[in-house]
Amino acid sequence: MEKLKRPVYLKPGTDDFFKMLQQEVKETVLKNSSLYLINILKSFGLLMLFFLFYTCVLLFGNNTLLLFLFYILCGITMIVLFINAFHDAAHGALFKKPKHNEWFTYSLELFGSNHWLWIRRHIGLHHAYTNIADWDVDLKQSDIVRIFPTSPWFNYHKYQHIYMWFIYPLYSLNWIYVRDFKDFFGKKDNYVKKVVEKIPKKEIYRLFVAKAINLFYILFLPMLILKQPWYLVLSAWITMHLCASIVGVVALVSTHVDEDAQFPLTDENGNLSNTWAVHQMTVTKDFSTDSKLANFLYGGFTHHVAHHLFPGVGHTYYPYITPIIKRYAKQYNLPYTSYPFYHAVRSHFRMLKNNGVKENILMTGEI
Repeated sequence: MEKLKRPVYLKPGTDDFFKMLQQEVKETVLKNSSLYLINILKSFGLLMLFFLFYTCVLLFGNNTLLLFLFYILCGITMIVLFINAFHDAAHGALFKKPKHNEWFTYSLELFGSNHWLWIRRHIGLHHAYTNIADWDVDLKQSDIVRIFPTSPWFNYHKYQHIYMWFIYPLYSLNWIYVRDFKDFFGKKDNYVKKVVEKIPKKEIYRLFVAKAINLFYILFLPMLILKQPWYLVLSAWITMHLCASIVGVVALVSTHVDEDAQFPLTDENGNLSNTWAVHQMTVTKDFSTDSKLANFLYGGFTHHVAHHLFPGVGHTYYPYITPIIKRYAKQYNLPYTSYPFYHAVRSHFRMLKNNGVKENILMTGEI
């Protein structure tokens, strides 16, 4: 695909707020080692919980109600494990030693995806160029949905605020069995190729092996062991992915893409008008930060501003970093937004409706 000029952020000045913010966080919050241990215990606890529910599928799955129940619990635990433990490890934020973080990222292969690809997609593009058209691959995934106001408009987009309710529940199925192959082998709009010149062959082999192993133990093995009809096990497996996707999409739509979302544009030389830190605060939002349940389930996504400013810090530290960020935002007149999750989800679908209108003059994509 066409090579595009990488966006360039404004260089921070000597009085940049982020330098002072980093120093304060380092001297106060990051000294609490108990939060580091809590994160590790939570991560391994979620991993054990997933395999406990999976074992229950094999042990009690001949009861149809329990079959669906434990598959659903597998799905929810799978996505919570990903959002919390794998996400932190991928950012090098779960363990102190890089090799331990790398080892834990292989947990993504347990669910059929590829950690090498995901890290380059998420960290190399989304975190580096958040909400920037043609670069943020986490937002621009398909022409089915029009997120960026500058993206091509198709006639069916006028209905996207309706049909996306039915497409979002397919998110994990699309991710594992469609999008991974598109990013490895696709030529049209292959944004990963912007940061990777050549995909190692071992990762291609690992991609197929991981998917084969995942399908064998999570789908075909229950079909072989249980006395249930194959189509019933298949239905329970699909339900697992539907429930996982619904839980996961709440985090995806609540942090960057509401009706007030900003999509900064570069000038003709590829320059942006803000520093990296100000850009992150402008395009990122928190949700349900005061909810203990939301913080447990969604880890670094509820306190997402803290995550984007401190991606190398474990999510258990974020509830203590956010109040400092809010203070600096007020002091330096910087944007900071936090919504309840239901407000954020409603706002996302209002954004879809707005962006589904051709040449909407209110959606310019400019700050």
